[in-house]
Amino acid sequence: MALKPTIYKAKIALSDVNRNYYDTLNLTIAQHPSETQERMMVRLLAFCINAHEQLVFTKGISSPEEPDLWIRSLDDNLDLWIDVGEPAFERIKKASHIAKQLKVYCFNSKADVWWKQNEAQFSGLNISVFQFAWEEIQTLAALVERTMDLSLTITGDSAYVASGQGECEVNLTVLQQQ
Repeated sequence: MALKPTIYKAKIALSDVNRNYYDTLNLTIAQHPSETQERMMVRLLAFCINAHEQLVFTKGISSPEEPDLWIRSLDDNLDLWIDVGEPAFERIKKASHIAKQLKVYCFNSKADVWWKQNEAQFSGLNISVFQFAWEEIQTLAALVERTMDLSLTITGDSAYVASGQGECEVNLTVLQQQ
């Protein structure tokens, strides 16, 4: 019998000062059995950084042909593809041909090595690549609860997250900008 995902609920008071975007998000996040809490929280953070009324979580890990998040237009074109982690170059190259905009958010302890190995290849693609510090993502993951009530403020290259469990700052490093 296959393991089922763990369901999390997040109510987020989002203030994105960079984009002048303010909203209250009520999100349901399915954590795949093979997914870490750190990865799930990076998906949540990527959602908030790119918040848009048409942005949705996909099946993600459960469906290798889909990104973690996307925006599809009304005529079903892929406007935004967002991958979390350290995807293979071939996957990103293929996605860059079908999506108008592509973003990658890397975060784990191997992200520096992954970027050094792929930087030259990615530089030829029209994509944006961002990196979160692994230690900061671990601190963010410590805030996880099955039902979360978060306040998230994005300003500059930082996201400030507060909850009943504590607070943290997560910095974003731009590795390649589209």
